[in-house]
Amino acid sequence: MSAESRRKWVRWFVDYSAPIAFAVVYFGFGRDFMKATVAIVVTSVVALLVGGIVERRLAPLPLFVGLMGALFGGLTLVFHDPRIMKVKPTVLNFALGAVLLGGLLMKKNPLKAVLGQTLVLPDEVWRKLMLRFGLFYWSLAVLNEAVWRTQTEATWVAFRSFGLQLLTIAFVLTQLPLLMRYMKAEDLPPPPTE
Repeated sequence: MSAESRRKWVRWFVDYSAPIAFAVVYFGFGRDFMKATVAIVVTSVVALLVGGIVERRLAPLPLFVGLMGALFGGLTLVFHDPRIMKVKPTVLNFALGAVLLGGLLMKKNPLKAVLGQTLVLPDEVWRKLMLRFGLFYWSLAVLNEAVWRTQTEATWVAFRSFGLQLLTIAFVLTQLPLLMRYMKAEDLPPPPTE
């Protein structure tokens, strides 16, 4: 396995292992919310450690998400109150939306700061993406509130573990036409070599 391939697996592990562990433990071990919370806290910490060791740095977004998972999970366990964990996606998505929309108001570009080395885009496109992603994250915050307050715990766990990720992937795919309009051939990753 090449170093780049190994890094991709590590990034996947850092991004998705905690919500998957949460769902697997919840649905696989008697729908015990506290055991699932232990799983998400432990997996978040391990994912951050693995990411830091392999990449020798932690990207700001996975670091923020991982720390939020550990913090909210830890508070859930200390106070034995599942509502704390259920509100975490609301707080996280609201904060991400606020950073992006606040960046627009202050004429800063946090999205470009995070992705600017990966994508070369005009400032106008970065502003459009910040607005769209900011509003999207706020929509996820509202949706999470609606789901955890109106649905069963099991439905929320499935939504939190898989639904939020699927919605995010679908939203990113809807932004590809905008990105493709401005990307140049040299911005695209090279084809894989054998």
